[in-house]
Amino acid sequence: EFEYYIFILYSQVLKAEYFFPWKGEQQMYKLDIGWPKTPEHFTGQTFCVAVDSLHGLVYVGQRGDNVPKVLVFSEEGYFLHSWNDTVEMPHGIFVWNTATGSSVWITDVGTGKYGHTVKQYSPLGKLMQVLGTPGNAGSSLIPLQFDQPAEIFVEETGEIYVVDGDGGMNNRLLKLSDDYKEIWLTGTNGSGIGQFRIPHSVTVDAFGRVWVADRGNKRIQVFDKATGEWLGSWSDCFSEDGPYSVRFTADYKYLIVAQLNINRLAILAAPPVGSIGDCVMVHSVQLADETKPHLVDVDMRSGAVYVAEIGAQQVQKYVPL
Repeated sequence: EFEYYIFILYSQVLKAEYFFPWKGEQQMYKLDIGWPKTPEHFTGQTFCVAVDSLHGLVYVGQRGDNVPKVLVFSEEGYFLHSWNDTVEMPHGIFVWNTATGSSVWITDVGTGKYGHTVKQYSPLGKLMQVLGTPGNAGSSLIPLQFDQPAEIFVEETGEIYVVDGDGGMNNRLLKLSDDYKEIWLTGTNGSGIGQFRIPHSVTVDAFGRVWVADRGNKRIQVFDKATGEWLGSWSDCFSEDGPYSVRFTADYKYLIVAQLNINRLAILAAPPVGSIGDCVMVHSVQLADETKPHLVDVDMRSGAVYVAEIGAQQVQKYVPL
């Protein structure tokens, strides 16, 4: 019996060492105070950010009257250009790279003539594709009728994941084919397994799993990307505040989650294949009061993390140490 307890104790120590490598070590990230070079280009509320790591570009979506809705910076922090057409209230933004070119997807939660849509633009802001009916909030009965779609993630294959429901009547996760047909759809309003209250952010890992920040339920839910089957959920890490964003680090070892109300970035250990288990927070970055981090993105080449902060009205860049 004694040996058994020693074994349990030893395995707990091993587990602690495996999950908590940062104890006594330095921080994992440091703020790049020189990014961007000209922060005065932020003239509205910065809601979202997307990195084009292939071309070294950073796209920022901001809101406000008479402000450019999309700003483009270099990864070094130089302002390049901006555009404004047909974007009303950007919520989520994503860069999709293929062998033939890149494009920028934006979810628009506006209530005017452009809102309730998911739109694809050229890197210079030319509108290429509109999903949803502009200006019309939809019901969950029709797959491509959105109501305040929160975020989009596009795989290299062109398959699309949309979380639809930044407070609208829809609370669902939708997968579309590269020609915009429904592959599967899951979720209704509620707190049960596979239900959502404000599904706010979505990402896909390297192992065929879809991760959703289920903000109102203060949890992350995980689904099989092929079937939409529910695989598990994490809530232990979010008792203080729900998750606003989900993005993986470039090596897929960690998940970076913004928590807006407590001004924090939580860095969680990504689980091995085949098991979701419980969430383990390995590190956190405490931001200044009233920063309000909303959505984040990760440069999959350099590992840098960009944080869109509504309260501070800026995007900040954190570089891995």
